[in-house]
Formats: sequence, structure tokens, C-alpha cells
Amino acid sequence: MTGLIDALSQAQLDNNSRRIFHGRGGLFAAQEHLCLDWYEPVLLLTSFNVLSVDEQTTLFDSIKQVWQQKHHCAELNLVFQYRAAGQTHTEVICGEIPDPHIISENNAKFEIHLLRGQNHGLFLDMANGRRWVKQHSRDKNVLNLFSYTCAFSVMALQGGACQVVNMDMSKGALAIGKRNHLLNDFTTGARFFGHDIFKSWGKLTKLGGYDLIVVDPPSNQKGSFVATKDYQRLLKRIPQLLNPKGEVLLCLNAPELGCDFLKKQVIDTAPNLSFIERLANPAVYQDVNEQKSLKVLRYQLN
Repeated sequence: MTGLIDALSQAQLDNNSRRIFHGRGGLFAAQEHLCLDWYEPVLLLTSFNVLSVDEQTTLFDSIKQVWQQKHHCAELNLVFQYRAAGQTHTEVICGEIPDPHIISENNAKFEIHLLRGQNHGLFLDMANGRRWVKQHSRDKNVLNLFSYTCAFSVMALQGGACQVVNMDMSKGALAIGKRNHLLNDFTTGARFFGHDIFKSWGKLTKLGGYDLIVVDPPSNQKGSFVATKDYQRLLKRIPQLLNPKGEVLLCLNAPELGCDFLKKQVIDTAPNLSFIERLANPAVYQDVNEQKSLKVLRYQLN
């Protein structure tokens, strides 16, 4: 467990939530199944394999030892989650979880929930995407598709957006999104629609045109979005929603689909969108094959 423990030993744990160790990138032999995240004031250890009792004990003890050496004045709050065979099990190993649990990223606040399922309320690998949106939203009309808990919306408003339209099928996620806006003192400027995007083009058109569109769908969620068949459906409509020279961030987090898949979808379906760049992921998410990691591609309407 040298890689994970070394990463924890070297981590500077401040109020910015982030990934500490990313075994899933394949750079640490025999630790490809492990990840460690900091959601202040909680460490979340995730295993994508079932660990034996002895393996768990060894790993927990090593984490506790490092914590005692570096942070002996603060209590260790450690949550362990393992995901295997389609099941997810989460438990508090020591300490406690704040309720509500409010974290920070780039001077914004977000509500998360570590003990409920696999999606915690904020995807840490998208930090650079949110930072980019914050830096490029001034005076813009922004559309946030598959908005989840609306973190992009919060960042856009912090960056000076004049309006953000959030749309997601999950009304529960949008409810958290509304609370996230209030946490950041935004009582106006954002709109929330719990609709099926593919049935809402009329409403989206009426609220546009947009200077910036963020598209961050699930890669394979039956009944919502399956990238291999639905990205093309989406791309047929995106250019019609954009203002002249408007930009779009196309996101894809499917290890089996690389940048070429998404670029070909654009060429075939929306050739009036020009590729500008792929946004870099946070350095901790380095992967032996970057095509497997999160893809965030920036395009502009010709």
C-alpha cells in the first residue's frame, strides 16, 4: 500500500476537497482498485474489489498511523466504501460525518452525502472543468445539461454569468442543487428544470441562445443517457441552441470510449462545431492511458 500511504503522508489537507490517491489510473501496481479522497473533514477510502478482513485491518491501521503522525491534533474521520459485483457497501470506520456535510472547492460550497450510494454530490475529477467555467462565464447565458447537483451553475454564477439554466431528470439532485446555490448566496440568476432533456428542446430554445453550454451526461444510465447512442441525438440540437461563436464543453467519463469517439460524433453530426482543446484533468488523475480518463472537450460554433 506504499503508493496510497505515501500520498496521504504528503497531502496538504486544507478546506479544498480533492482526490489524494488515484489507483484507478494504473500507475501503482496492486493498488489499481483503491482511491482516497478528502472531503473535509472526512477521508473516503474506496475499493473496487472486496478486501479481506486482514487487508482492511492493515490498510485502516496504516491510515490511522499516518494521521496520528501528521494530524494528531484532529480526530480522524474515515469512511470506507467497496464496490464489487454490482453492490456498494459503505461504513464509518472511525470518527463521524457532519450532517449536513458541507465542503469547499475553489471558494464555493457544496452539500455532499458520503453514506448514500456511489454518487456523493460532487465529482472531484471535474474540478478543472468547473474552474474553467468559473473563469469563462462573465456576462454569459449558460446552459447546464445533465446538471446533477448544479456545481457548474454555482461556478458560472461566481464567474459572473448573467443566467444559468439547469436541466436534469433527477428532481432530488436538483433539490440539492438549489441548496448549493443558497449556500453560495445565490438567490437569483439560476433556473432549474427537472425534465427529460430530449423532450424539452422547445423550452431550452425559448430560454436561449446560449453563450456556453456544458454537457456532462452519465456514460451509461438506462432510461437517461447511453453515450454510444444518445450523444449523437444531443449533438444534432446543440448548435441550434448556441449564439454565434458560442462554446460547448462536451464531457465523457467512459473508460471504454476515448476522445476519438466523441470527436467523430461531432464531425458526423455537428460539423459546424470546431474543436479547440481538451481540458486537462487534475494531475492526481494521471492515467497510464489518458483515453480512459475523463474527457472534457471544448468546441466553438463556427
